[in-house]
Amino acid sequence: MPLQTKTRILALDYGKSRIGVAISDETASIALPLCVLPQINRDKDLKAIRGLILEHEVALIVMGLPKRSESELGPAAEHIMRFGKRLERFCGLPLEFIDEFETTVEAEQVLLEADVSRQKRRQAVDKLAAQVILKRYLDAHKEPEA
Repeated sequence: MPLQTKTRILALDYGKSRIGVAISDETASIALPLCVLPQINRDKDLKAIRGLILEHEVALIVMGLPKRSESELGPAAEHIMRFGKRLERFCGLPLEFIDEFETTVEAEQVLLEADVSRQKRRQAVDKLAAQVILKRYLDAHKEPEA
């Protein structure tokens, strides 16, 4: 389904201790890294994400879902799906899952090629992984050019 114009999309890379966040521009054509949220507890995490949604006028949430293979979910996938469903209800927005296979590896590679120090890579990798998730989503939903 093609994306409507004037639609901001928020992407989440939900990790064990941090949540990487990326956002699209208003035309849903460019993916930008936004921030990294520390995981505190479910209620505070939901409220922090809702705050970003309200601040940036988001219309859709996309979450990365770890898979072992094309059809087999990874061990963290069920936990992420439960959190995603809670987030969807809490924020009242549609939420879609997208395969996040090797998004962190791709983000780390970009940072290595940019010669970013190990300390700064650790701080940036989660939001860049969220950016990769969002870029994949946007590419998959791009309107065909006339």
